[in-house]
Amino acid sequence: MKSGRGDAVRIRRATARDARRLTRIVRSSRAYEGPYAPMIAGYRIGPDYIETHEVFVAVEAAGSPTGGDNSERVLGFYALLVTAAELDLMFVADDAQGRGIGRLLVAHLTDRAREAGLTGVRVVAHPPSEGFYLRVGAGRTGTEYARPPAVMWDRPEMILPVP
Repeated sequence: MKSGRGDAVRIRRATARDARRLTRIVRSSRAYEGPYAPMIAGYRIGPDYIETHEVFVAVEAAGSPTGGDNSERVLGFYALLVTAAELDLMFVADDAQGRGIGRLLVAHLTDRAREAGLTGVRVVAHPPSEGFYLRVGAGRTGTEYARPPAVMWDRPEMILPVP
């Protein structure tokens, strides 16, 4: 896929070596500023999480002729819990938003869910992300109520159909 700037973007399975970069994307997300900041304070995506779950990253070449881990930039990622038919995490780096990366990740997610035999994926969205999920085809099914002290606010619950 070509991103908005013409750079080639591809999706690959995350590896344990991506853990720090994924954690950085989560912790630097502007969507979690202000009242949402406590939710990601100290949040960490460890190598064990990546090895245990289906985590995929959207990457683009960073211009290095040598290839390898340093020659690509992680633009975003998602984690699908296949046995629960649920999206656990999805983030797009702030400076990569508006380039279609989120839509690319959702398309990959639905392809992967279809391969796993799922007909829909549950999404409990961060409130500012609800509009995005509705635009990519999710339907609102209810509300996941706050569970202090872990989560201090209600969140929209949706189903993303897998055609």
